[in-house]
Amino acid sequence: MKQNIVYMGTPHYAKEILETLINAGDMEVSLVFTQPDRPVGRKKLLTPPPVKVLAEENSIKVLQPNRLSEEGMKETIEAARPDFIIVAAFGQILPKSILDIAPCINLHASLLPQYRGASPVQQSLLNGDEKTGVTSMLMEEGLDTGDILEKIEFMIPQEMRLHALMQQLTEDACTLTLSTIRNFENITPQKQDESLATLCKKIKKSDGEVDFENAAVIYNKYRAFEGWPGIFTSNGTKLDGITLLDPTSANNAYEILAFEDTAVIVGCQKGALKIEILQPASKKAMSAKAYCVGRGLKVGHRIL
Repeated sequence: MKQNIVYMGTPHYAKEILETLINAGDMEVSLVFTQPDRPVGRKKLLTPPPVKVLAEENSIKVLQPNRLSEEGMKETIEAARPDFIIVAAFGQILPKSILDIAPCINLHASLLPQYRGASPVQQSLLNGDEKTGVTSMLMEEGLDTGDILEKIEFMIPQEMRLHALMQQLTEDACTLTLSTIRNFENITPQKQDESLATLCKKIKKSDGEVDFENAAVIYNKYRAFEGWPGIFTSNGTKLDGITLLDPTSANNAYEILAFEDTAVIVGCQKGALKIEILQPASKKAMSAKAYCVGRGLKVGHRIL
């Protein structure tokens, strides 16, 4: 007998988990929920979520309600008679009426109770954590507060950035999904320790702004905000190709300490960074050395 799955998810992370379920010989995904299509890019083209694209390619029925509490949603899920409702980065809280239909299992990209909420992977990088992971949990009405089923841990290399870490955790989440469903009857759910719980917020563009106070903080933002929002100074200059040279030395903030090939070494009040690329607001990206030469900046000058 195949396990009958109703699936809820939206971004690439959720798409990969859905693909794992579709390809599993002992699973049958009968119904998929995802967020409504959204305008994307400068032209604001209405774009379907990755989960919708994959589900339609596999002829699976897709629903995109603004709210799961909308009329008919509960009845539609009940009619599918799921053995499990699997949820991954769906973007909506499930109402109790749906939680009561079948065991609802969420795949959350942190080691719960750490980093409940919308940006757990970024938060682990921002905090310079040595390890993170994926947790499967039984869902309840709170935000990521349900009983823990299983975990996979991952040690984070110091130079790893968001996209690579997200890919690693996505692969681990796929493994964990199958493990949790297949072993569900033998798993004893564990209550989360509320004294260890932390929350993470949705990331805003303004979070990418940096000053040159602390080199380690800037470097961790660079790792966490890969792709979007990136990191930039108060005048809108974007920074890229960053290496943390030294986390502890005392320097003048923004001072050019040295040039190294096409990169520039810049001091922070605490620590120093090597910066390879600078992009002034509304201009093309250029090597950090070209940026400095074009402005007559030398060692000892402020880069901004």
